[in-house]
Amino acid sequence: MADEDGGQSKPAPDKGQSDLRIKEHPILGNMSENKKTVNITVDGRQIQAVEGEPIAAALWAQGIKELRQTPKFGENRGIYCGIGRCTDCMMTVDGIPNVRTCVTPVAEGMVIETQNGLGRWS
Repeated sequence: MADEDGGQSKPAPDKGQSDLRIKEHPILGNMSENKKTVNITVDGRQIQAVEGEPIAAALWAQGIKELRQTPKFGENRGIYCGIGRCTDCMMTVDGIPNVRTCVTPVAEGMVIETQNGLGRWS
C-alpha cells in the first residue's frame, strides 16, 4: 500500500511487540543510556517501562493508546494536551482514580487500569 509520497506505508506494530521509544537523537545522542527498566501492570497485563518516564509515554511506547472512556458514550480517549491540563489521559493508578498519566512518572510495580468515566476508588 503506497502512502501520499508514493512510498510504502508500514503496518502498525503489534501491541507489546515493539518499542516505539526514541533510542538515538541527532542532538541529544543516545537516549537509552543509564535507563532503568521497571515492570508495571496495565489492565492485568505485565509490561516493561523506563523508570521515571510518564505513564502515558510508557503505554504509548507499547502501543497502548486508549487510556480511558467517556462516562456518557464510552468513547475512548488518549493523550491530548500532554501537560496535565485536560482530563483525557486519566487512569486509575494503584487504586487511585483520575490520575493524569501524561505527567505521572512510572515506578516499579505500579498497577494501572483503564478508567471508565470518573473512575472509582478501590
